[in-house]
Amino acid sequence: MVTQPGKPAPDTTRRSERSRRAIYEAALALVGEVGYPKTTVEGIAARAGVGKQTIYRWWGSKADVLLEAFLDLGEQAAEAAGQVPYAIPDTGDLAADLKAVLRATVDELLDPRYDAPSRALTAEGLVNEQLGREFVAKLLEPNLRLYADRLRSAQDAGHVRADVDPRIALELFVSPLAQRWLQRTGPLSYEYTDTLVDYALNGLAPR
Repeated sequence: MVTQPGKPAPDTTRRSERSRRAIYEAALALVGEVGYPKTTVEGIAARAGVGKQTIYRWWGSKADVLLEAFLDLGEQAAEAAGQVPYAIPDTGDLAADLKAVLRATVDELLDPRYDAPSRALTAEGLVNEQLGREFVAKLLEPNLRLYADRLRSAQDAGHVRADVDPRIALELFVSPLAQRWLQRTGPLSYEYTDTLVDYALNGLAPR
């Protein structure tokens, strides 16, 4: 490409990042408004103000777009809260660390930007096997691994019984929160998640 003398070349990196952000926002907004089945690559492209070919250049399907948009949303939320995205702190105080992460999770679940598209994707993942597998592999499993790793660290420090299975133990506080959010069986609050941690750890403490 030839540029005019004295004029800088267009910054394609910045333009691509703007397009990517617009696509993320469009995908999350659409799936929240019309649901996953009615969300299309064409609709995302039109709302984002980009060509359909731009989306297919970066992603293979609308599921790929939505899952990546979700990951990005989580990173932005963590950074805004001054936290490291997709990390659980290890201060030596297991209860405090778990309570901090679950409080941040409550904030995320109560955020309308997250709630509507997350419910749409979760519901669709129950009937769409491929999407369900990708949802677990890209979003759920990495987070569960972090909880398991933190519990193993607590085992090494003698704060959790050695015979405890971390993958089962994490369900004591992660699963009730997810159930309450999905089925709206009660309010989400810091008090609720703090209590989950207290109840769980009382059962995990060394005898």
